[in-house]
Amino acid sequence: MQLNGKTAIVTGASSGIGTEFSRALIAKGCHVFGLARRGDRLQQLADRLGELFTPVILDINDYEKVEKWVRNTFSASSGTKSPGSAGLGSPNASSPYSSPDILINNAGIGAFGAVDELSHEQWDMMIQTNLTAVFRLTRLIVPLMKQHAATTHIVNIASVAGLIGNPNISGYNASKFGLRGFSEALFKELREYRIKVTCIFPGSIATEFFDDHGGTHPNMMQGSDVANTLIHILETPDNFLIDEITLRPLIPKPPAK
Repeated sequence: MQLNGKTAIVTGASSGIGTEFSRALIAKGCHVFGLARRGDRLQQLADRLGELFTPVILDINDYEKVEKWVRNTFSASSGTKSPGSAGLGSPNASSPYSSPDILINNAGIGAFGAVDELSHEQWDMMIQTNLTAVFRLTRLIVPLMKQHAATTHIVNIASVAGLIGNPNISGYNASKFGLRGFSEALFKELREYRIKVTCIFPGSIATEFFDDHGGTHPNMMQGSDVANTLIHILETPDNFLIDEITLRPLIPKPPAK
């Protein structure tokens, strides 16, 4: 895909790799709708990234608002408007953009602990945010992409926790294993419509997520490097698909002397 002039949606854009994804896409000439709950963070990001970034203050778990925003922002039959003309991406925006070319399902949360200590509220929130909300947003965007004449791309950000189970992260494991299965089924379902689907499984990245949950170490991956990998995946030829890719630090901890 040639990224210049394309339209992308990035969830969880206000921090971490969501911010890096937005920055990298805009550097390639994409117009990015950055979705997140924290309006102050989004506005600060918009101030840095310029008119190609449209901040959208939205909780992806609020399906009615997500549906309204998609319906009022995009139209498969409309022409692409100039970036920034929809203000803050309000659900009341009067003029829709064309169908998005790229959907990055990046937003996610984690609650760690022994299974008998994990509350059902924590379990429900991980499944809701990491899996159900991805399904709900994707099902709204896919009909638009199906009408798109060119190749489009959906990227789901999972985790190495979607490949191997470990103690004290059973709920997070379940949500990310589920995302992997969803992604694999989706790519087989949508390939005939020229819609690519890629699932990325990152290991430890130097972001707020690991600061909040522990597990930091000196050799964590950098968000900018993960974003560069995303750009490579998106820029592959139209008939070339990277459906799954795992990203890890080569040496998580300094070698013992």
